[in-house]
Amino acid sequence: MSVDLEHRPSDEALVEQYSQYRAISATAVISCVLGVLSAAIFLGWVFAVIPLLGLIMGTLAILRIRRNPAELSGRGVAQAGIALSLLFFCGGASYLTYDYVTEVPEGYERLSYAQLQPDPEQPGQLLPPDVAEFDGKRIFIKGYAYPGKEQSGIKEFVLCRDNGDCCFGGQPKLTDRILIDLKGHLSYKYSTRMVRLAGTFHVKRGEAVDGLSGVVYHLEADYLK
Repeated sequence: MSVDLEHRPSDEALVEQYSQYRAISATAVISCVLGVLSAAIFLGWVFAVIPLLGLIMGTLAILRIRRNPAELSGRGVAQAGIALSLLFFCGGASYLTYDYVTEVPEGYERLSYAQLQPDPEQPGQLLPPDVAEFDGKRIFIKGYAYPGKEQSGIKEFVLCRDNGDCCFGGQPKLTDRILIDLKGHLSYKYSTRMVRLAGTFHVKRGEAVDGLSGVVYHLEADYLK
Protein backbone atom coordinates (compact mmCIF):
# COMPACT_ATOMS: atom_id res chain seq x y z
CA MET A 1 0.00 0.00 0.00
CA SER A 2 1.47 3.31 -1.06
CA VAL A 3 0.93 6.79 0.35
CA ASP A 4 0.55 9.73 -1.99
CA LEU A 5 3.04 12.04 -0.37
CA GLU A 6 2.72 14.62 -3.15
CA HIS A 7 -0.93 15.42 -2.18
CA ARG A 8 -0.39 15.30 1.57
CA PRO A 9 -1.03 18.78 3.11
CA SER A 10 2.06 20.46 4.42
CA ASP A 11 2.48 21.23 8.10
CA GLU A 12 2.13 24.94 7.33
CA ALA A 13 -1.19 24.33 5.51
CA LEU A 14 -2.53 22.32 8.45
CA VAL A 15 -1.58 25.05 10.91
CA GLU A 16 -3.27 27.67 8.75
CA GLN A 17 -6.38 25.51 8.37
CA TYR A 18 -6.85 25.03 12.11
CA SER A 19 -5.95 28.61 12.90
CA GLN A 20 -8.93 29.71 10.79
CA TYR A 21 -11.39 27.81 13.02
CA ARG A 22 -13.67 30.09 15.02
CA ALA A 23 -16.11 28.93 17.66
CA ILE A 24 -19.77 29.92 17.31
CA SER A 25 -20.71 32.39 20.00
CA ALA A 26 -22.84 30.72 22.67
CA THR A 27 -24.52 34.06 23.28
CA ALA A 28 -25.56 34.18 19.62
CA VAL A 29 -27.08 30.72 19.86
CA ILE A 30 -28.97 31.67 23.02
CA SER A 31 -30.27 34.78 21.27
CA CYS A 32 -31.58 32.70 18.37
CA VAL A 33 -33.30 30.23 20.72
CA LEU A 34 -34.90 33.10 22.62
CA GLY A 35 -36.01 34.58 19.32
CA VAL A 36 -37.92 31.41 18.50
CA LEU A 37 -39.42 31.21 21.99
CA SER A 38 -40.49 34.85 21.73
CA ALA A 39 -43.69 33.68 20.04
CA ALA A 40 -44.95 33.00 23.57
CA ILE A 41 -45.63 36.73 23.98
CA PHE A 42 -48.93 36.19 22.18
CA LEU A 43 -50.07 34.33 25.32
CA GLY A 44 -49.65 37.35 27.61
CA TRP A 45 -47.52 40.30 28.66
CA VAL A 46 -45.68 38.20 31.21
CA PHE A 47 -43.83 36.53 28.33
CA ALA A 48 -42.58 39.85 26.93
CA VAL A 49 -39.38 39.29 28.88
CA ILE A 50 -38.38 36.56 26.39
CA PRO A 51 -38.01 38.76 23.26
CA LEU A 52 -36.40 41.48 25.37
CA LEU A 53 -33.79 39.01 26.56
CA GLY A 54 -33.37 37.83 22.97
CA LEU A 55 -32.61 41.39 21.84
CA ILE A 56 -30.11 41.90 24.67
CA MET A 57 -28.33 38.58 24.09
CA GLY A 58 -28.17 39.15 20.33
CA THR A 59 -26.69 42.61 20.77
CA LEU A 60 -24.12 41.31 23.26
CA ALA A 61 -23.20 38.49 20.87
CA ILE A 62 -22.53 40.88 17.98
CA LEU A 63 -20.43 43.14 20.19
CA ARG A 64 -18.35 40.18 21.39
CA ILE A 65 -17.87 38.90 17.84
CA ARG A 66 -16.69 42.34 16.75
CA ARG A 67 -14.17 42.45 19.60
CA ASN A 68 -12.90 38.92 18.90
CA PRO A 69 -13.33 38.35 15.14
CA ALA A 70 -10.47 35.82 15.02
CA GLU A 71 -11.99 33.67 17.76
CA LEU A 72 -15.78 33.93 17.46
CA SER A 73 -18.31 33.51 14.67
CA GLY A 74 -22.12 33.48 14.60
CA ARG A 75 -22.98 37.02 13.57
CA GLY A 76 -25.74 35.72 11.31
CA VAL A 77 -27.15 33.56 14.13
CA ALA A 78 -27.22 36.58 16.44
CA GLN A 79 -28.86 38.72 13.78
CA ALA A 80 -31.52 36.04 13.27
CA GLY A 81 -32.17 36.03 17.03
CA ILE A 82 -32.53 39.81 17.08
CA ALA A 83 -34.84 39.80 14.06
CA LEU A 84 -37.10 37.10 15.51
CA SER A 85 -37.22 38.74 18.93
CA LEU A 86 -38.07 42.12 17.45
CA LEU A 87 -40.67 40.66 15.08
CA PHE A 88 -42.49 38.70 17.79
CA PHE A 89 -42.26 41.54 20.32
CA CYS A 90 -43.81 44.06 17.94
CA GLY A 91 -46.43 41.60 16.69
CA GLY A 92 -47.29 40.31 20.16
CA ALA A 93 -47.43 43.76 21.72
CA SER A 94 -49.76 44.97 18.96
CA TYR A 95 -52.00 41.92 19.36
CA LEU A 96 -52.20 42.18 23.17
CA THR A 97 -52.88 45.91 23.04
CA TYR A 98 -55.66 45.45 20.49
CA ASP A 99 -57.11 42.58 22.53
CA TYR A 100 -57.13 44.70 25.70
CA VAL A 101 -58.75 47.69 24.01
CA THR A 102 -61.51 45.65 22.36
CA GLU A 103 -62.21 42.96 24.99
CA VAL A 104 -64.81 44.91 26.98
CA PRO A 105 -68.29 44.36 25.45
CA GLU A 106 -70.30 47.44 24.57
CA GLY A 107 -72.34 48.77 27.46
CA TYR A 108 -70.01 47.47 30.19
CA GLU A 109 -67.35 49.15 32.33
CA ARG A 110 -64.00 47.50 33.06
CA LEU A 111 -63.46 46.55 36.71
CA SER A 112 -60.20 45.22 38.12
CA TYR A 113 -59.50 43.33 41.32
CA ALA A 114 -57.25 46.20 42.39
CA GLN A 115 -60.36 48.40 42.66
CA LEU A 116 -61.97 45.89 45.02
CA GLN A 117 -59.20 45.91 47.63
CA PRO A 118 -59.28 47.77 50.98
CA ASP A 119 -56.78 50.50 51.73
CA PRO A 120 -53.65 48.78 53.11
CA GLU A 121 -52.97 51.87 55.23
CA GLN A 122 -56.29 51.45 57.04
CA PRO A 123 -55.94 48.50 59.47
CA GLY A 124 -59.12 46.48 59.92
CA GLN A 125 -60.79 47.77 56.77
CA LEU A 126 -62.52 44.82 55.07
CA LEU A 127 -63.82 46.54 51.93
CA PRO A 128 -62.87 49.76 50.16
CA PRO A 129 -65.25 52.58 51.16
CA ASP A 130 -66.11 53.43 47.54
CA VAL A 131 -66.93 49.85 46.45
CA ALA A 132 -70.65 50.64 46.78
CA GLU A 133 -70.28 52.79 43.66
CA PHE A 134 -70.03 49.60 41.60
CA ASP A 135 -73.14 48.01 43.12
CA GLY A 136 -75.71 47.53 40.38
CA LYS A 137 -73.36 48.55 37.57
CA ARG A 138 -72.77 46.54 34.41
CA ILE A 139 -69.10 45.61 34.60
CA PHE A 140 -66.50 43.47 32.82
CA ILE A 141 -63.86 41.55 34.77
CA LYS A 142 -61.26 38.81 34.22
CA GLY A 143 -60.06 36.10 36.57
CA TYR A 144 -59.67 32.38 37.22
CA ALA A 145 -62.31 29.90 38.32
CA TYR A 146 -61.86 28.35 41.74
CA PRO A 147 -62.14 24.56 41.33
CA GLY A 148 -65.39 23.13 42.63
CA LYS A 149 -67.11 19.75 42.54
CA GLU A 150 -68.52 20.13 39.03
CA GLN A 151 -66.40 20.14 35.89
CA SER A 152 -68.95 21.01 33.18
CA GLY A 153 -72.39 22.56 32.85
CA ILE A 154 -71.47 24.91 35.71
CA LYS A 155 -73.93 27.72 36.41
CA GLU A 156 -72.32 29.09 39.57
CA PHE A 157 -68.67 29.35 40.59
CA VAL A 158 -66.20 31.60 42.37
CA LEU A 159 -63.90 33.77 40.29
CA CYS A 160 -60.47 34.49 41.81
CA ARG A 161 -57.85 37.10 41.14
CA ASP A 162 -55.08 34.71 40.06
CA ASN A 163 -54.59 31.04 39.33
CA GLY A 164 -52.09 30.61 42.16
CA ASP A 165 -54.96 30.39 44.63
CA CYS A 166 -57.09 28.36 42.25
CA CYS A 167 -54.62 25.74 41.09
CA PHE A 168 -52.67 25.12 44.29
CA GLY A 169 -55.51 24.91 46.77
CA GLY A 170 -54.92 28.27 48.43
CA GLN A 171 -57.60 30.25 50.23
CA PRO A 172 -58.04 33.50 48.26
CA LYS A 173 -58.71 36.69 50.20
CA LEU A 174 -62.28 37.76 50.72
CA THR A 175 -61.83 40.66 48.30
CA ASP A 176 -60.26 38.36 45.70
CA ARG A 177 -63.46 36.30 45.34
CA ILE A 178 -66.47 37.01 43.16
CA LEU A 179 -69.44 34.66 43.09
CA ILE A 180 -70.47 34.22 39.46
CA ASP A 181 -74.09 33.42 38.63
CA LEU A 182 -74.41 32.60 34.93
CA LYS A 183 -77.74 33.68 33.49
CA GLY A 184 -79.81 32.27 30.64
CA HIS A 185 -78.19 29.66 28.43
CA LEU A 186 -74.69 30.36 29.71
CA SER A 187 -72.76 27.56 31.39
CA TYR A 188 -69.10 27.03 32.16
CA LYS A 189 -66.73 24.10 31.68
CA TYR A 190 -63.94 24.24 34.24
CA SER A 191 -60.52 25.28 32.97
CA THR A 192 -57.36 26.72 34.49
CA ARG A 193 -57.31 29.41 31.81
CA MET A 194 -58.42 33.00 32.37
CA VAL A 195 -62.16 33.66 32.19
CA ARG A 196 -63.72 36.87 30.88
CA LEU A 197 -67.13 37.79 32.23
CA ALA A 198 -69.57 40.68 32.13
CA GLY A 199 -72.82 41.35 33.93
CA THR A 200 -74.41 43.18 36.83
CA PHE A 201 -72.20 43.57 39.89
CA HIS A 202 -73.47 43.47 43.48
CA VAL A 203 -71.97 43.85 46.94
CA LYS A 204 -73.67 41.66 49.55
CA ARG A 205 -72.88 39.05 52.15
CA GLY A 206 -73.09 35.45 51.03
CA GLU A 207 -72.86 31.93 52.36
CA ALA A 208 -69.83 29.64 52.05
CA VAL A 209 -69.22 28.44 48.49
CA ASP A 210 -67.00 25.54 47.32
CA GLY A 211 -65.15 25.35 50.62
CA LEU A 212 -64.58 29.10 50.84
CA SER A 213 -65.72 30.94 53.95
CA GLY A 214 -67.98 33.31 52.04
CA VAL A 215 -68.23 36.01 49.40
CA VAL A 216 -69.30 39.64 49.34
CA TYR A 217 -68.88 40.35 45.63
CA HIS A 218 -71.42 38.87 43.22
CA LEU A 219 -71.80 39.04 39.46
CA GLU A 220 -74.97 38.14 37.57
CA ALA A 221 -73.14 37.33 34.34
CA ASP A 222 -74.75 37.48 30.92
CA TYR A 223 -71.43 37.37 29.02
CA LEU A 224 -68.83 34.62 29.18
CA LYS A 225 -65.69 34.13 27.12
